[in-house]
Amino acid sequence: MGTVIEQFNITGGGWRTRHSALRLAVLAARQCLSRAGRDADDVNLLVNAGIYRDRNLGEPALAALIQEDIGANVEDPHAGAHGTFSFDVANGTCGVLTALQVVDGFLRSHTIDRALIVTSDADPGHGMSEHFPFSPAGAALLCGWSGDGDGLGQFHWTNCPDDGENFRATVGFGDARNVLRFDSSATTGQRLAAAGAEAARGCLDKSSLELEDIDALVAAPALRGYHTALAAQLGVPLERITVAADEKIHTASLVAALHRTTGRLPAGARVLLVAAGAGIIAGAALYRQPLAH
Repeated sequence: MGTVIEQFNITGGGWRTRHSALRLAVLAARQCLSRAGRDADDVNLLVNAGIYRDRNLGEPALAALIQEDIGANVEDPHAGAHGTFSFDVANGTCGVLTALQVVDGFLRSHTIDRALIVTSDADPGHGMSEHFPFSPAGAALLCGWSGDGDGLGQFHWTNCPDDGENFRATVGFGDARNVLRFDSSATTGQRLAAAGAEAARGCLDKSSLELEDIDALVAAPALRGYHTALAAQLGVPLERITVAADEKIHTASLVAALHRTTGRLPAGARVLLVAAGAGIIAGAALYRQPLAH
């Protein structure tokens, strides 16, 4: 038994959405639900994992705004019916993997029937950022429960604190506005890969599996230095690891990599999800490909 991904969607930034994380998230969520043949009211839980948002706002939770815009049970729950609980998680490139573990806990306890994970990042524009390094992108994952052994299995996390030495994003007041600034080092990819490989090995150990038992490795971020170093750390050919086609995608990177992978895998295939991000934190999870929905 486990949490299965029923549908997912990736959307890029157009002229109307490239400076709005909210619009990107709403578009990705609506398209994901439409492709799954689901109504927004079918969603019991909505988790937003995006980081960089409109006007650098920290409040309110973007999840609540997404919920309202897609129309997911925006009124008070009726007697005998369910509503939609929504909140944000903030864990950078690892945010989607974190959200999957949170959603898995809710589904495993049978508290909910269906969850929607949404993520997006966009340059806030209007002089509110300096040298924004990420592509505007949004993604959504619709998750349900399977009783036949498919879906998510073990998770494993590792922390290698670096006090922001390898990557840091800060918001400071300047020119009468809050300005987002970034700092990174030349060794970021290698440091992330070391943490990612440790998380991957820990997940495999918990699952009593070897790398040879895995049919696909899906990783985030898509940074070239990280991709290459992760393959070296794990001792596998570079082509065995799938990452997003756009190396500048941030929190949607893991979903973009999944999009390139799962459509060509048979039912029952074992997928190892690996994500690493600033902090440094890295996580890995085992996923068993279900039958096509």
